[in-house]
Amino acid sequence: MQILQGVGISAGVVIARASLTYERPLPVIEALPSLLGSDAERARLDEAIALTLKQLRKLRTKLNALPEEGRIEIDALLSVYERMLNHSRLVRAAHRRIGEDGLTAEAAVQIESDALAAMAGPQPDMPEEEIEGARRREGEFREVARRLLRNLTGVSFKAFSDVQGGSILVAEQIRPADAAVIDPNRIAAVLSEGGGVTDHTAIMLRALNVPAILAIPNLTDRINDGDLLIVDGSSGRIILHPDSTTLAEARSAMAEEARERKGIGRLRRLPSRLVSGEDVELLANVEIPNELPLLHRNGAAGIGLLRTEFLFDETAPLPDEDGQYEVYSGIVADMPNMTTTIRVLDWGGEKGLSRLRQLGIQGEEEEENPALGVRGLRLLLRHPEILETQLCAILRASLHGQLRILLPMVSSVNEVIATRQIYERCAKRLRRRGVKLPADLPPLGVMIETPAAALTAGALVRQAEFLALGTNDLTMYTLAVDRSAAMGSELYTTLHPALLRLLRLTIDEALRAHRPVCVCGEMASDPRAVALLIGMGLRSFSMSAALLPPVKRMIRSLSLDSCDALYRQAMLVEDPIELHRIIRDFAV
Repeated sequence: MQILQGVGISAGVVIARASLTYERPLPVIEALPSLLGSDAERARLDEAIALTLKQLRKLRTKLNALPEEGRIEIDALLSVYERMLNHSRLVRAAHRRIGEDGLTAEAAVQIESDALAAMAGPQPDMPEEEIEGARRREGEFREVARRLLRNLTGVSFKAFSDVQGGSILVAEQIRPADAAVIDPNRIAAVLSEGGGVTDHTAIMLRALNVPAILAIPNLTDRINDGDLLIVDGSSGRIILHPDSTTLAEARSAMAEEARERKGIGRLRRLPSRLVSGEDVELLANVEIPNELPLLHRNGAAGIGLLRTEFLFDETAPLPDEDGQYEVYSGIVADMPNMTTTIRVLDWGGEKGLSRLRQLGIQGEEEEENPALGVRGLRLLLRHPEILETQLCAILRASLHGQLRILLPMVSSVNEVIATRQIYERCAKRLRRRGVKLPADLPPLGVMIETPAAALTAGALVRQAEFLALGTNDLTMYTLAVDRSAAMGSELYTTLHPALLRLLRLTIDEALRAHRPVCVCGEMASDPRAVALLIGMGLRSFSMSAALLPPVKRMIRSLSLDSCDALYRQAMLVEDPIELHRIIRDFAV
């Protein structure tokens, strides 16, 4: 018996035989002059692009056989590939290199895709939180180039049609487009030497709900076709040639998972309601559109926070109004009869610094402590053209469903007043262009992320239609502790008496003004903290879609009296350690 370790991508325990699949390697492509001439090479490139687009369309026809979550996920990525093949920077540069340097189409594609991938990928001074996103963008360029080069050289693509049903797919590399031909009804699990937890392949395998492990060293050298495997997608562990005791344990784990899935399926259909009868709204935070399938699967009542930073790519110009509108309208349309809360761009602080410098938006000298400088709404008001473009796109998307607009990092009333003036100006401009807008514009809300905003909530609710409590940043600014720093991390806690008092003040002001108020920070994903906040008067919470089931399960076991008692007890405590103990020991 041997144990292999990789990165768990999609949960699930599977016992099955391995089925290895290989991909024919591409030939070495050298930067040699063409013997055919520039016109012939351009024609070859255009033919390869047309064939690649045809193949992508064919992949789309196979999506109907996949679960709904997988269809949405893979369709979005195929759209990215198609845009990169239609008069894109890659295509234009390859044509130019064929004409100027006389290279073959293969060499032109290889050279230009390598250059663009290097630009899109991780950079030496890039903040750690941006590295995974950069790797995904790099992978998109390399995948499109790979497909073009295979069509130019005539080297066939990988096919999974010969994989035996019910077996575990084992490959050196599973690329995002490969996921489109993976049938989750035939393949029990997926193992790959390449890949990572946040790349497109991982995201799609999770959407397909296929147990999967990626980044397994020397996988294809250690496993043979037909080997019996136990795959644990949660831990990332693979057991090769398991003994009878290990097999029995795995079968028991599979049975427990089946019971758990059945319970979550029932939970999704049940209302999010206290035992005393009060309804509680559970929403989802969304980083990228790829998370929408999980949101629907776990029964979210809407999007409480859609972060829009994913649209602002450091390797490309700022997104225009039409491009943003296309994305927002697609997301809103995918949330029928539910509300989508779109937060405008929140750059600055620890986020997007390299992008700001590259795009020349920073303008001023680099700040010693950017978290305390120009970020969020402050930055947008200094550069209103960015804000106006985004607001116009969001307003146009409001015709496709219910949405709200959220303003980040607010610290004073005058910022909200200035933004509302820009907002109304954008609406007038659109109407003059003949764009139909709702009679009542989407509500404008404020994130409470600074002590200043919390302490002036009474004034803010007179200028905003709703409030969202961003407990992550509010905790950092209240306690003067950087949540991303290793030093002092034990000091960063949302369960601090000072923070609870700011939250209570904000909630009281919102309820007094009859304004909706929601928590959209990490505090919303802690079931016991949610009980405390319900006692404070909150009835709306937004969290990662993956964490909705345990929070909902806890809510359905609570009574309003028990939440109120916890709140009253917690507000009498001055010591954070004692407050932690009270919340930890809370019994329904």
